[in-house]
Amino acid sequence: MGNATAEQLFAALGERITAAMERLRVPGVAVGVLFEGNEYVAGYGITSVDNPLPVNGDTLFQIGSTSKTVTATAAMRLVEQGKLDLDTPVRAYLPELRLSDESVAARVTLRHLFTHTGGWIGDYFNDFGNGDDALAKMVAAMEPLPQLTPLGEIWSYNNAGFYIAGRVLEAVTGKPYETVIQELVLTPLGMKMSFFFPGDLMTYRFAVGHNEREGKTVVALPWPLPRAAHPAGGVTSTVRDQLTYARFHMGDGTASDGTRLLAPETMALMQTPIVPAGGTTEHMGITWMLRHVGSVRIVEHGGATNGQLSAFLMAPERQFALTILTNADTGGQLNSEMVKWALDQYLAASDPEPQQLDMPEEQLTAYAGRYTSAANDLDLFLRDGVLILQDIPKGGFPTPDSPPPPADPPVRLAFVAEDRVLVLDEPLKDARAEFLRDADGNLVWFRIGGRVHKRITDEK
Repeated sequence: MGNATAEQLFAALGERITAAMERLRVPGVAVGVLFEGNEYVAGYGITSVDNPLPVNGDTLFQIGSTSKTVTATAAMRLVEQGKLDLDTPVRAYLPELRLSDESVAARVTLRHLFTHTGGWIGDYFNDFGNGDDALAKMVAAMEPLPQLTPLGEIWSYNNAGFYIAGRVLEAVTGKPYETVIQELVLTPLGMKMSFFFPGDLMTYRFAVGHNEREGKTVVALPWPLPRAAHPAGGVTSTVRDQLTYARFHMGDGTASDGTRLLAPETMALMQTPIVPAGGTTEHMGITWMLRHVGSVRIVEHGGATNGQLSAFLMAPERQFALTILTNADTGGQLNSEMVKWALDQYLAASDPEPQQLDMPEEQLTAYAGRYTSAANDLDLFLRDGVLILQDIPKGGFPTPDSPPPPADPPVRLAFVAEDRVLVLDEPLKDARAEFLRDADGNLVWFRIGGRVHKRITDEK
């Protein structure tokens, strides 16, 4: 927008958000921007279609998996205190740990957990009640989860790894996970509007999630995540608190009052590329997803719960941060559009539009087939010379017996490089995905949304 002021940019962002809300049927959005040292926050729409209140900059939303970075921030404080080590097998802290592959259980470390390279099925969700033993029960219940890939070799987004990480925090401190996070992260940073338990936040204005059902926008139930899922996605927060969190992680390890929480070297380590990660990002650091847009380094981690999707990103060298909190399943599309626009307008950061490759049908046929994971199956097939992706959800969230949501319509894929594709249609428009091969060059995996799906059949 040329020489637009920061206020004009934020107003323009708000206009784009409200237009996208209407198109994508997102009832409510809160947005926060940190730019040139100033914070800008706003809310749009309503908290709930059933009991509507206006969303503002202080409305609470579930931030979902951005919570994973909070778990790691606490863990790194314990590393500095000498109570934890990233490369010591977790069994040193949890002797009772049992996994389906004993050699993995004996060798897995916090570094594996924080970089999503544990290799077992990661989308496991369950509810073990609200007692202080919920996390211990969850970790015990993970033993049957199949090992999909070798430990430390393939990045595949793994929620279940964070149950173990959260339980490690409990074991070394002797305190419940939520207390550890409160004492080591939320209170020192002054994040007074960030909570875990419904009883703590229900006196404030909070958003509820929404799903699309038979053409209608309905309130998503249940609202709370099971307590056992807190280390993976349990924080409820505001955009103001999220900007406070961003200021800390773009800084040198001191809180706003000058208290040192982490050494500058530890802050840098969390944002250092450790493992390559395809599709959604370039590399994983210690729970942070790392990529470049143009020449600008981006550090980010969004989240998704039942009908609430969030975006959170920082450009540390530019001291820019953006957080978007939404209360609908379609919020993910809104988030990706607004992130792309904001990076371009605020930072002049953009990637060239990917060039779609023209591939003959016989070449495309080699990629067709069914690819499976714990949460869903993916059917890839040809239609009119185009590779089509059909998602077939299996359910299992927020508990193993939860029914699957309705399937999204099929979407078209276009190749933009060898074994790499771009999604052309909503609700996954512009998502990147990739095929992974074994040492012999055989197609074995399809990774989309950060999850690997194993190929099980060929299209006939």
